[in-house]
Amino acid sequence: MPQSDEEDDYMNMVFEDAPKAPKHETSMQRAARKRKEAESRSRQKTKAEREADAIAAREEALATALPEDNKGFKMMAKLGFKQGDSLGKSEDARKEPIKIVVKEDKGGIGLESDKKRKFQETFEEARQAAKRAKEEEGDFLEERKQQQKERSAEKDLDNAQRTAERLFDKEAEEKGTPTAEDIPLQRIDICWRGRVRRRIEKQAEKQQKRELNNSLSSRLPTLAHEDEDDDHDTKTALGHDITPFYTTLENDFGHDDPDLAEFEALSVFERLERTLVFLRDTYKYCLYCGYQYPDAAMDGCPGVTEGDHD
Repeated sequence: MPQSDEEDDYMNMVFEDAPKAPKHETSMQRAARKRKEAESRSRQKTKAEREADAIAAREEALATALPEDNKGFKMMAKLGFKQGDSLGKSEDARKEPIKIVVKEDKGGIGLESDKKRKFQETFEEARQAAKRAKEEEGDFLEERKQQQKERSAEKDLDNAQRTAERLFDKEAEEKGTPTAEDIPLQRIDICWRGRVRRRIEKQAEKQQKRELNNSLSSRLPTLAHEDEDDDHDTKTALGHDITPFYTTLENDFGHDDPDLAEFEALSVFERLERTLVFLRDTYKYCLYCGYQYPDAAMDGCPGVTEGDHD
């Protein structure tokens, strides 16, 4: 059966708001309200609540601009200040007052400054210690680097001196002249004389040890036999020979060589440079090229030092 237009549509009904409270409270309502207010006033707030109220009141006061009837605002207005202007002559000056920093701990005045000073001192000490450690590390690394350079230079110096001796012996064989082992040390160039001297001293030391170990007189020390009729071989067989087999002990190799001592007193870098120059001037040889050039110009060689050949 079709609905009539006069029937109410319950799905689209709009209900009126709940009845409002009476404009005038009754005596019972007033009594209940006063009782709640009295209970609220009589209840002691906790410490956290009091602190929260104080913070809220302070923030509210700081967020509120000075009213125009404020005495301080009137004094500032006489000087040309307007609400919202910056504080000062500059346009980019602050427009809000400096915020309050509330001291919440129990430390005395100046304690924070003292703590800050001690913290800065500790930080500065740590910074200086780190700086010293870094400098010491840098010095250590620099020292290690210098030691590596010296070891490399000593190796190059030994190679250069060995090459100088080899080239000298080669030239001597071609000319038919004595080699380095057959000439006096004073005739050898100072750049590589020390190498030959050390080798001769080492050989002499080995010869001394060998003669001492093989000498019958050192093994069987006896007095010389008075019988002069025995020949030399008989005295030797009987251990009566007073003439020792070793003769190198009597010829000490410790003669002075001031020129060599002066050269050895130079740094390893200076000795290496002088030896390299000697090879180039005397034999037209470059240690780092590993080549003996045909002419004194040495065309194609980049330089004297190893750094020139990088």
